[in-house]
Amino acid sequence: MRYLLMIHADEKAMEAARKEDAGRIMAAYGAYTTAMKEAGVYVGGERLHPSANATVVRAEGGKTRVLNGPYAEIKEQLGGYYLIEAADLDAAIAWAARCPGAATGAIEVRPVWTM
Repeated sequence: MRYLLMIHADEKAMEAARKEDAGRIMAAYGAYTTAMKEAGVYVGGERLHPSANATVVRAEGGKTRVLNGPYAEIKEQLGGYYLIEAADLDAAIAWAARCPGAATGAIEVRPVWTM
């Protein structure tokens, strides 16, 4: 079954990180991605631009509304994701726990509907 691992983190903390700390974080993500590929669970994943670059679209009552910037002021923002193929929820949770972002933020694990 496929699972989406959504990485929620404090964007401001990452932006404020020292260059060497940011380098260590990116290296940890590189190693994590490599481990997923070697295990055969990696389907895809990307890092997202900051939430200030987000655009929210609503179509209510036949009218389109476009909102720029972060939709909600919250402590943690969606910063990236991994799409994985795992045997079950427990296996997906085990991969989420290994994600570098789990140490400082939250990893939301959600099953993907097959379309």
